[in-house]
Amino acid sequence: MRKTTSKTANYAFALTIAALTLPISAVFDTSTIFLNAARWYVGASIVVVIVLVGALFDMLGMAAAAARETPFHAMAAERVFGARRAIVIVRNAEKVSSVCSDVIGDIAGVLSGAGALAVSVQVIQAIQAHGWAPEALRIGITAVITSLTVGGKAIGKTIAIHSPTPIILFAARVWESFAVLLGRRDPSRKRRPRRADRGRDG
Repeated sequence: MRKTTSKTANYAFALTIAALTLPISAVFDTSTIFLNAARWYVGASIVVVIVLVGALFDMLGMAAAAARETPFHAMAAERVFGARRAIVIVRNAEKVSSVCSDVIGDIAGVLSGAGALAVSVQVIQAIQAHGWAPEALRIGITAVITSLTVGGKAIGKTIAIHSPTPIILFAARVWESFAVLLGRRDPSRKRRPRRADRGRDG
């Protein structure tokens, strides 16, 4: 089954993502204000979390593009939890990949860079560095965060290419769990008729 719809729908989706990215990015960027007021180890922990979030969503976007529907159809026939949601993800792979990689992944990358600068300022103030030390600390901390970001995404993409099915199934199960909690189960999961109902029909 084709994963793409019409070109018009794809262009409309791309424009929608571009429009939504502006306010989302603005909201997320305000988090760097809190990093400036936090202690350096708190800020460093937040930056590491941001890097991990970016790598995970980038991995999910790659897995959606690499996954195939066939194994999920077999799981759905066996009524495996989350299988039907996984099929929806795979059928909308372009949109999922765009949101996860281009929106969340890229925003996380920008935030991690801004967070690294904020952490370096806090470290400099904490140790009262002078002379060449402040600049060296800025470069060193930024380089470490950048390497973590690039390395994390590279590892995530490698895993996603080789094992897309379990990644998509896990994401689908998380989605299905939230849907159950909110009372919004997949409408395609029709209730199986009871024996009494089948007896009446007969």
